[in-house]
Amino acid sequence: MSGDGAFGELRDHLLAHSVKTGDFTLKSGRKSSWFIDSKQTVCRPEAMVLVADAVLSVIPPEATAIGGLTMGADPVAFVTAGVAATKGRALKAFSVRKEAKDHGGGGRIAGALDPGDKVVVTEDTVTRGTSLLEAAHAVQEAGGEVVLLVAVVDRGGTVEAMAAAEGIPFRAILTAPDLGFAYEGG
Repeated sequence: MSGDGAFGELRDHLLAHSVKTGDFTLKSGRKSSWFIDSKQTVCRPEAMVLVADAVLSVIPPEATAIGGLTMGADPVAFVTAGVAATKGRALKAFSVRKEAKDHGGGGRIAGALDPGDKVVVTEDTVTRGTSLLEAAHAVQEAGGEVVLLVAVVDRGGTVEAMAAAEGIPFRAILTAPDLGFAYEGG
């Protein structure tokens, strides 16, 4: 999806601040010659609006909320909702806790998510997509309808098929090949 303009600027920022090369062990235990910490882009002021605008460009008009599994989704969801508000677009933001809270209101959802919301579940970087789907299931359990899964970077190339098997569309803003690397697979 990269190219000139804002997507090119976002790609360049990721390459300058988020991508590292060397010998890395991924969360899955697999070895890789590159690693990406997208938060180094998503959380920097000069890139926040680039990220938000890119995510907003793929969000369907009926969406009413954005969020996902904490921590990977939090900066993407909150900056996107904030920028959307400045453009007259109302998107609630929320986090999905890794485990249900057993005090207060309880549950896995923190933030603004109501039953019936049409939800975009997001993540900064995905390889296998398990965090996206875990968050999607928590949203569905809370009464939300997941209308899209979106990642800033897809480094694995397998999420789209996995999401399609559950009837949920997936979009990546940028992919491993956009950044000059082969997909890492699932």
